[in-house]
Amino acid sequence: MIKLHCPLFWAMFLAATVTFAQNGSETYPKGARSVGMANANTGLIAPWSIFNNVGAMGQINQNAVFCAYDHRLGLNELTTLAAGATLASQFGVFGLSLSSYGAELFNQQSLGLGFSHQIDKNSFGLKINYLQTNIEGYGKRGVPILEFGGLSQILPQLSFGLHVYNISRAKLSPDTDDYLPTIIKSGISFQASENLRINVEAEKDILLKPIAKFGVEYGFSKYFWARCGYQSNPSNLHFGIGFKPKNFSIDYAMAQNNLLGFTHHFSFSYIFPKP
Repeated sequence: MIKLHCPLFWAMFLAATVTFAQNGSETYPKGARSVGMANANTGLIAPWSIFNNVGAMGQINQNAVFCAYDHRLGLNELTTLAAGATLASQFGVFGLSLSSYGAELFNQQSLGLGFSHQIDKNSFGLKINYLQTNIEGYGKRGVPILEFGGLSQILPQLSFGLHVYNISRAKLSPDTDDYLPTIIKSGISFQASENLRINVEAEKDILLKPIAKFGVEYGFSKYFWARCGYQSNPSNLHFGIGFKPKNFSIDYAMAQNNLLGFTHHFSFSYIFPKP
C-alpha cells in the first residue's frame, strides 16, 4: 500500500509530475497531431480518440494501430510511451490503450478498454482504465478510472465533442481524501475547407481554473500537414507537422511552456482498410 500521507511521497510526486500543470492530464497520451493543435482534440474523429474522447471513436470506420513517444524538458523521468488499437465492427468500435509514464523512482502505467457506438449523426462511448502508480520504497497502488464521451455531427463540416475523465471520482488511496483529477472538456472541430481545420476547446478540472485551447491544421498537400495552437493557463504555444502517405501517418509536435521549456512528441499510426 502506498503511504500517501508521507511528505517524502508528495515531494517525489510533485517533482515527477511537474508538467501536469493545471489539470493533471498533461502526461496523458494524445498523439502528436493533437499536441500540435494545443490538444484541442475533443471534436476530432481519429484513432487517438481512444485516448482523447472515446465518444468520437464510434465514428471511425477503419481499424488502426498506433504508438507515441512523449519526451518532456529533456528528462527521461518525464517520458511517456503509449500504444493503442481500434477495431470497427457491426456493433460499434472497440479500442485498447496502453501507456507508461515516469522512471524507476516514480512511474505510472495505464491499461484502458473502450467501446463507442454511433446512432445516426451522434456517437457515445465509455472507457474503463486501470491506473497503477509505483513509488520506489513505498509500493504500488492500482485504481479503476471511468471516462465517458460523446460526439455530434452538427453539420457535415462541424462536429461537437464532450468528454469527462474520472467520472468515478477515483482516489489516489483509500486512506486519504485526495482524488485523481476529474476533468470535463468540450470543443468543436470545423473543417473550413478541404485543407483547413480549426479546433476550439474548453477544459476544466473541477478543482482548478479553466483552460482555453485553439488549434489549426493546414494541409499543403494530401501528404503533408502543418499545425499550430495556443493553450492558456499557463500560456503554451504548440507546433507540429504530419506526413500521411497511403495508410500510415508520422507526426511530430513541439510544445513550448514559458516557464518550463520544450516538450517533443512523436507518433505513428497505421490504418487497416476494412475488408
